[in-house]
Amino acid sequence: MAEVVFRDLAERQGLSSRVASSSASTGEWHVGERADIRTIEALERRGYDGSRHRAKPFTAASFADNDLVVALDRTHERILREWARDEDQEGKVTLLLSFDRDAENLDVPDPYYAEATMFDAVLAMIETATRGLFRQLEPALRSSRTTSRTMPQN
Repeated sequence: MAEVVFRDLAERQGLSSRVASSSASTGEWHVGERADIRTIEALERRGYDGSRHRAKPFTAASFADNDLVVALDRTHERILREWARDEDQEGKVTLLLSFDRDAENLDVPDPYYAEATMFDAVLAMIETATRGLFRQLEPALRSSRTTSRTMPQN
């Protein structure tokens, strides 16, 4: 969800040529598969297209390929920081909900075992935090002549 929302926001702001956004997992389950149908449906209800997403794992090379690594919960954040080879890589890791001033906690809940309404609630959280993240990145994206990369993590 976060990748789709961030990419859409960059596109609508005319900055898609300056941002590469991709999603990766800290586990290898579901590699190559589409997003859960409930995710795709929640995205569609809000006007996004999540049909092109395919699951892929986060790898050691992912740190070098990205300026920012965005984790959706503290478990993933901890794993990513453990995988970092140095302070620079570790410093790239941040939590998505830290960009939502009103977030009550920093973990995006996993809606997988919940009803479809939970997917909509999670998407709303992601949209709010992603707008906050984009507000912080936008000035640099507009002034930079080089491509910035960011990676929402799920």
